[in-house]
Amino acid sequence: MEFTQTQYETSSLELFDFIENSPSSFHAIHQAAALLTSDGFTELEEGHLWNLEKGGKYFVRRNGSALIGFKIPKEDYKNYQIIASHSDSPSFRLKENPEMKAGGGCVKLNVERYGGMLCAPWFDRPLSIAGKVMVREGNRFVSRLVNLDRDLVMMVNLAIHMNRKSNDGYTFNAQKDLLPLFGQDCEDGSLKRLVAQALGVEEAAVVGTDLYLYNRMPGTIWGANREFISAPRLDDLQCAFSSLKALTESLNRDSVSVCAIFDNEEVGSQTRQGALSTFLSDVLTRIASNMGRSREEYLTSLASSFMVSADNGHAIHPNHGEVCDPVNQPRLGGGVLIKFAGNQRYTTDSVSYTLFRSILDDEGIPCQVFFNRSDLPGGSTLGNLSTSQVSIPTVDIGAAQLAMHSPYETGSVRDTLHLIRAMSAFYSHTIQSEGRGCYTVKKSSAP
Repeated sequence: MEFTQTQYETSSLELFDFIENSPSSFHAIHQAAALLTSDGFTELEEGHLWNLEKGGKYFVRRNGSALIGFKIPKEDYKNYQIIASHSDSPSFRLKENPEMKAGGGCVKLNVERYGGMLCAPWFDRPLSIAGKVMVREGNRFVSRLVNLDRDLVMMVNLAIHMNRKSNDGYTFNAQKDLLPLFGQDCEDGSLKRLVAQALGVEEAAVVGTDLYLYNRMPGTIWGANREFISAPRLDDLQCAFSSLKALTESLNRDSVSVCAIFDNEEVGSQTRQGALSTFLSDVLTRIASNMGRSREEYLTSLASSFMVSADNGHAIHPNHGEVCDPVNQPRLGGGVLIKFAGNQRYTTDSVSYTLFRSILDDEGIPCQVFFNRSDLPGGSTLGNLSTSQVSIPTVDIGAAQLAMHSPYETGSVRDTLHLIRAMSAFYSHTIQSEGRGCYTVKKSSAP
């Protein structure tokens, strides 16, 4: 099916709106919850008993930075169809007592790196601060989101006159070079006052914080034919947003459709809200229990389930084609990326590739294949980690992009809609194992 430029741009603009309102992983999950709530999903609490009903739509949050949404068919289900992505992006986390006095009356902030970012693009651009704050209310401690939402800090470069070798390659020292300028002749505790003012509370009520820097530049559509997009945090909010849209737009009478958005992928996923946690398996087992299934019946349905691990990948770079695989060279706008790796950092194999590719082909959705160069190890994602908790066939996909882990990444105006279509098609099909290496794939839209 062909789409118009207007349709591609509309999806990109919706993505930009989601990203702009998601300056931290906590805000991204808040946006995800709002999107699902507006579509009639009911929020659950992990610490409460669940009373799920057939035909129900639900979601649950963990730590305010991870979320799992799901739709239960009206009739007895056969399996789980899962899409997993992540809410976090490389950034800088503020340490406690962050204000540091420097020369010329300047005040800088003490931060530490979160994830593996490209450092140089963070310099000389307006940044702000957002995240989660614990606020004391009497004898209660309440989690609140905060976004200072203005041009507030900046990492400033050392002039070339003082570092003549700056264009010859430079190794950044995280404790010296990467501390942002906050103000001049500021009173002690100025940042805490700004946070308290933004929350409308007394300074003393602000107890604990998880605050991060973020790039203030809005997303944009650009290029000779408006073929490119650039925005902060495309990796991985493009996949998270697309999976949420697909979950709300698709129907399936045979499978439980599950959308999992984990946190902390950029630092290894080894947290209670990461892909290595029990979050997904906890939710799936509670669904089975609420539907009256035994442990044996749960494992039977799990054996016939399927997961899509959705995390962006790399397009061939116009100036550095030599770092791409010599045969498999994905392009921007070329369709959904299906990612392979012999070291199993991507989980795609002949089975998961064939099953997922068959859905894309049936729906006329373009796709392309990604491999790293054999002498470059590449990155990892959440599919191979999540399957250590929920062991099911998994395919790794994403959108092709450039400048991954920059604070301003580049992709194609077409690929958000490609992702939404691919994920909707996946949710509208049921993949089942017949045993002994045989599988069936059929469309299973609800009446």
